[in-house]
Amino acid sequence: MKKYLGIILIVLGALMLVISYFVDLVDYNGYNVGALLLIVIGLVAHIQITKKTK
Repeated sequence: MKKYLGIILIVLGALMLVISYFVDLVDYNGYNVGALLLIVIGLVAHIQITKKTK
């Protein structure tokens, strides 16, 4: 499960952005920044985990 942590965070961030579009929360910066942080943290985590396993 730890192997997929980065991918899960990226998908959660993307889902937050999609949901915010359909629920009309695009004007709230905190929500969008939270989604952006999840995506960036997920990307960094995925890179670090992939480096350690190889």
